[in-house]
Amino acid sequence: MTNRPRVVMVANRDSFFLSHRSPLARGARDAGMEVVVAAGDTGGGRAIQQAGFEFVPLPVTRGALNPLSEARTFAFLLQLYRRQQPLLIHHSTVQPVIYGSVAARLVCDAAVVNTISGLGYVFTSDHRAAKALRPLLKRLWRMALSHPRSRTIFQNPDDRADFTRMGLVHQDVSVVIRGSGVDCAAFLVAPEPAGVPVVVLPARMLWDKGVREFVEAAHLLRAAGREARFVLVGAPDTGNREAIPVERLDAWTREGPVEWWGHRRDMAAVLAGASVVVLPTYGEGLPKVLVEAGAAGRPIVATDVRGCREVVRPGVNGLLVPARDSTALARAIERLLQSPELRARLGRAGRLLAETEFAESVVVRQTLAVYRQLLDGRWPAVEGR
Repeated sequence: MTNRPRVVMVANRDSFFLSHRSPLARGARDAGMEVVVAAGDTGGGRAIQQAGFEFVPLPVTRGALNPLSEARTFAFLLQLYRRQQPLLIHHSTVQPVIYGSVAARLVCDAAVVNTISGLGYVFTSDHRAAKALRPLLKRLWRMALSHPRSRTIFQNPDDRADFTRMGLVHQDVSVVIRGSGVDCAAFLVAPEPAGVPVVVLPARMLWDKGVREFVEAAHLLRAAGREARFVLVGAPDTGNREAIPVERLDAWTREGPVEWWGHRRDMAAVLAGASVVVLPTYGEGLPKVLVEAGAAGRPIVATDVRGCREVVRPGVNGLLVPARDSTALARAIERLLQSPELRARLGRAGRLLAETEFAESVVVRQTLAVYRQLLDGRWPAVEGR
């Protein structure tokens, strides 16, 4: 421990912190803060410690609601905040936002920042269980986001408008910061590889990422004689209700319309080897993989839904299609497959947008400005950096 101002960053998984919050943690440390990370431990805790941050494993269960598990998570956050007495807490993902915000009110005087990364399963799914949970979740959101010294960060204006309309948060204590940023230096722009074009869908293997529509589009394009490889890149995420069974993914590979490569750590290489990057999702906060595709200089096909609209400028860096429409998806992919010149032009524009609007430095600067606003000049070691 040090005498520097302390910020605790909380997420449901260590992997989420490493992929989405580590640049912000470094920025906070460079601004004079001591950073403590609390997250579900899936094997990434050592990497967090090696990056120079204290890591606290968070007991959290994803998937089906278990009252005892939820109570354990809440009790742990109470103890953590009582022990750490941070000056600021930044929650990401649903359980930390809800339980952490309430815990903070009870045991410490910390300022609270909550990042909302999309509406989530309960608000976007048509399943009966999801609809039944909505009234309860609305009450919990309202309680969590009413912390008297807090700011709520949304990743797109649609989510902010919906939360405001439902009375879950006041607009004057919320802000839109688009995404988590991308390290453009990690994605070098290279010429598209020669040979058969590769069309990639990089995402967690969830039904609501539009994987079914991608497979159907691949079927349509193969039937039309279009030569291309259609590749799924990502793990199923078994803790998510929308997870696609591994057996189904393996069957698609055997049947031939697509290839499933599983989880890949070398996403820069995957994107460099792609001709087109596709995300037919039903809704997002702000999909980082589309920003990474732009940084790699690759054209995008995505659905015209919240989050994707923030990244894709139609005809500039990509194409937008209606959600749940495999025929429209196939037509958009086909348009790009037919024109290497169009792919190159969209890719160049995507790289420029990544550098100017979605770079890590931009997002970190905007988020630290929220921190400083909440700290209100009371800690010059932070404010003066």
